[in-house]
Amino acid sequence: MKNNFYVPPEGPPPTKRPSTEVYSIMGEENIFRMLKDFYIRLSQSEISWMFPKEPENLQAASEKAAIFFIGFLGGPSLYHHRYGNPMMRARHFRFPINERSREVWLNCFDQTLDNAEEKYNFPEEHLEDFRVFLHVFSTWMVNKRP
Repeated sequence: MKNNFYVPPEGPPPTKRPSTEVYSIMGEENIFRMLKDFYIRLSQSEISWMFPKEPENLQAASEKAAIFFIGFLGGPSLYHHRYGNPMMRARHFRFPINERSREVWLNCFDQTLDNAEEKYNFPEEHLEDFRVFLHVFSTWMVNKRP
């Protein structure tokens, strides 16, 4: 059976990884809160159908994402230990993600990151690099062309 997934011909986009200092400044609790707030936004967006409806399942999904970001931002590799290699693109194939879905996802994350220095103790000097990373890397999640 042939799949109909779009694969960017240039492959994964080259991007600078955010500083691993972020975790030591934010800590796990703030990363969990940030991802919980993000997932609440997603659950109220036009791509809400991609996310669990039940509050406990949405919470579990946000916690799984937070565990990924904890390791990605310099903390322990909890995600790898619990779930294996992230394989982010492959894990998202069950959802048709087009450019509009990507834009909605980014908008929800951008809104979550507004005032992130105060809300989550996100280090101001690393916030822009994190936003750039999200914008560039999210292009790799697009798997459907219009």
